[in-house]
Amino acid sequence: MDPGLAALADAQEHVLSRRQLLAAGITRSALRAHLQAGRWRAWGRHAVALHSGPLPPRATWWRAVIEAGPRAALDGVSALQAAGLTGIDAAPVRVSVPRGARTPRVPGAIVRQTRRLSRPDLAGAGLPRVRPDIAAVRAALWARSDRQATFYLTATVQQRLCRAEDVARAALDVRRHARRRLLLDVSAELVDGARALGELDFARLCRQHGLPEPVRQSVRRTSRGTAYLDAEWPQFGVVVEIDGVHHLSAPVAVADALRQNHLVLESARVLRVPNLGLRVAPADFMAQVRRALVDGGWRPAPDVIRGGRPGNRLV
Repeated sequence: MDPGLAALADAQEHVLSRRQLLAAGITRSALRAHLQAGRWRAWGRHAVALHSGPLPPRATWWRAVIEAGPRAALDGVSALQAAGLTGIDAAPVRVSVPRGARTPRVPGAIVRQTRRLSRPDLAGAGLPRVRPDIAAVRAALWARSDRQATFYLTATVQQRLCRAEDVARAALDVRRHARRRLLLDVSAELVDGARALGELDFARLCRQHGLPEPVRQSVRRTSRGTAYLDAEWPQFGVVVEIDGVHHLSAPVAVADALRQNHLVLESARVLRVPNLGLRVAPADFMAQVRRALVDGGWRPAPDVIRGGRPGNRLV
């Protein structure tokens, strides 16, 4: 194979368009011979795999974009996965094309028109895809539920695919949608420092239960380096750590224990709240947080002592 063609094939997971093959010097008769001999395999009208085996995930992205047309780009969850987002199940490949462009049927992919798909909206060279901030907002708009939408926004920032400020700016571009208010609220929380879905839930619960606003993602220096605390009230000596599933792994559990011991030695009260606890027993955990704050010197306002907001009886 010509070195230039080989390099292009490596860059595109060995899935090229017929036009690219012709431009690289492969004649139509040679292309037909490769396909008939079973050395290469056609995956639609335009995409050709330079092998006869199944397509791995990244190759399916190239195939979908090639089949959707020269102005197509991965969007939504697919663009986030291509950017490196983990922790989500595989979904049909989502591809966007500019308004007025052809929307072909591509098996295993969803091709839709969008009014916003210009060059500044795209990531750099390589697989055509929209930027992570725009992809996160689109994924949230297309999510099956508000909770899934919140996860896409939060995970994008938590996994450092883009800054919270970028997501907030992209959310402001949404003019009319049933989830516009959700996008603005969640992006504001992210800019304010919440980095995980449990932290967002915890921040809302603090407000609902009349508790003071914590400092989020505060930085502490320990003997093992820098530690980031999920929620802290330094004036009352209280720290709350929100534990997701990843905290169950051995390396994380050890790091958590060392960090907690360091804080306890500094006379801080450390409460650990699992994500699951915020779902099944929020009142019980918030009562413990309230008690720790009161023991640390916090005095709730009179209306909070009598019961807080309507419908929210405090323990």
